[in-house]
Amino acid sequence: MRPDVSVVIVAHGGGDLVRRALRALERDPSPPTREIIVVDSGAPGGPADWLRRERPDVQLVEPGMNLGFGAANNRGIARSSGRYVLLLNPDAFVDEGCLGELVRFLESHPGAVAVGPRLRFGDGRLQRSCRGFPTVFRVATEYLGLRVLRRRSPRLNGFYCGGFEHDRARPVEWLTGACLLVRGVPLRAAGGFDEDFFLYSEEVDLLRRLADEGGETWFDPAAGAVHLWGGVTSNAPGPAFREQLRSHVRYLHKHSGPLAARSVRLVLLAGLVLRAPRDAGYREALRWLAARDVDALLAGE
Repeated sequence: MRPDVSVVIVAHGGGDLVRRALRALERDPSPPTREIIVVDSGAPGGPADWLRRERPDVQLVEPGMNLGFGAANNRGIARSSGRYVLLLNPDAFVDEGCLGELVRFLESHPGAVAVGPRLRFGDGRLQRSCRGFPTVFRVATEYLGLRVLRRRSPRLNGFYCGGFEHDRARPVEWLTGACLLVRGVPLRAAGGFDEDFFLYSEEVDLLRRLADEGGETWFDPAAGAVHLWGGVTSNAPGPAFREQLRSHVRYLHKHSGPLAARSVRLVLLAGLVLRAPRDAGYREALRWLAARDVDALLAGE
């Protein structure tokens, strides 16, 4: 029988986190029918060995290398058969009833193509997951520190949906992809993630393409989950941060054109100049970005 939901988890290491994520999924007393697909890149500490021993019910995909986050998700999506696909980070742990609520929400909102829950940090604080699509100005408010001038200003905090209290369901431009339920048909019709995004901005691009086709993304606070944020990438912040910078440039080039890509690179350089005096990691990122023009960044250099 076709499952209601295909859960896709991508693991690059983080085997203990995957175990915890699976336990959280099992806490729902009456979940929708589901299949679980774990894509293990083969990095040390991954879940593949214990999944083979302990969880024969989980479909294990082993591409044999680190394909990038979006590409690895696509391998899982290709194996999926559910009416809905839950894209779940290994460091995200759903609350009891979360999955059922997200399915209920999509079933009752025919215009919605994706929905995400209210996220919390591990200590229970609200994690602001609603976002506005990146523009050069919105990236500047983040990297030049402009948004701290008026944290509730919709203009200066447009990237972070300034002024939104996360207390009611509403459509948003996009949501962080830690826990995101997407309708299977439009997701597969869109080809899943753009694999040119190795890490970061892949969910922004996906939800932008779905929005361009008329699909709405919604935030549903009746569903909840804990997201540790960086639970897998925190052991290598230098390379991960460089990919974040590259992905900003790639997104603006794809959706706004070459001029926007060149402009956002200059904004990022300026932001790194401001941050460099206080952190060696930012100084290294500044040297890296300064040595690459837009064409080199897009080429993956």
